[in-house]
Amino acid sequence: QVQLVESGGGSVQAGGSLRLSCAASGYTFSTHCMGWFRQIPGKEREGVATIDTHIHSTPTYADSVKGRFTISQDNAKNTLYLQMNSLKPEDTGIYYCAARSWSCTMLVGFFNYWGQGTQVTVSS
Repeated sequence: QVQLVESGGGSVQAGGSLRLSCAASGYTFSTHCMGWFRQIPGKEREGVATIDTHIHSTPTYADSVKGRFTISQDNAKNTLYLQMNSLKPEDTGIYYCAARSWSCTMLVGFFNYWGQGTQVTVSS
């Protein structure tokens, strides 16, 4: 089992920045892909960014966040980050950290470990 705990959410004005953290514990060596997802009110949960935790490949980003968000990992701390810059009101939602034991994908249903989520609110 892998446990994921997100932190760093909050409220910010448009154009501002936030950094989300996801602390992983348990059988973290079994995970090959970690990512950030979000659930915007009235919409289905969607992929934001994913990164392969075993090889140094280029992360994958949703088109809506490319150039503004950066996913990164600190293996020594078993922590995943999401740096969010130039935030927009449409980025408002609950952000989830997730992990899976196979190669990376942005498909929500293919991730078997999830955190509890952290709220991000961007005001105009």
